[in-house]
Amino acid sequence: MMKHKKTNAMRILERQGISYQMNRYEVTDAHIDGEHVATTIGVEPSQVFKTLVLESVQHAHFVFVIPVNQTLNMKRAAQAVGEKKLHLLPLEQLKPVTGYIRGGCSPIGMKNTFPTVIDAEATKLEMIYISGGERGLQIRLNVSDIVKATHAQVADIIQGQP
Repeated sequence: MMKHKKTNAMRILERQGISYQMNRYEVTDAHIDGEHVATTIGVEPSQVFKTLVLESVQHAHFVFVIPVNQTLNMKRAAQAVGEKKLHLLPLEQLKPVTGYIRGGCSPIGMKNTFPTVIDAEATKLEMIYISGGERGLQIRLNVSDIVKATHAQVADIIQGQP
């Protein structure tokens, strides 16, 4: 068994005394979407959450955590953080801003602490999966613990909610 080094996300969870379960899976250079990740680790896509980083016109950054099989409602996301308009952070800025790469971006352990919003769908589940901070690593943890670790607010931020 190969020993894996801890990611920032793991170190932060451990420092805060938050228990989590690691799920590692094989990755290639090809980008795989979150629904494929869910299938790979053997859970429903509604339990796996992706991390999206958005930016305001003033270049303030915000983190949104939503189910992988859902789409972010840009208007609701902006309202949740008190902004008029947000856009997705350009991919080439993801690593410089967060310290993470596409497919391995965790809401926990970014270079800076950004306002974070977790979709309310998460509160219907006891445990969810989020990126552990590198491609090929999902962390399963209690929803209340991720809210605590990221100082997140919970809001309805996905498409198609009433």
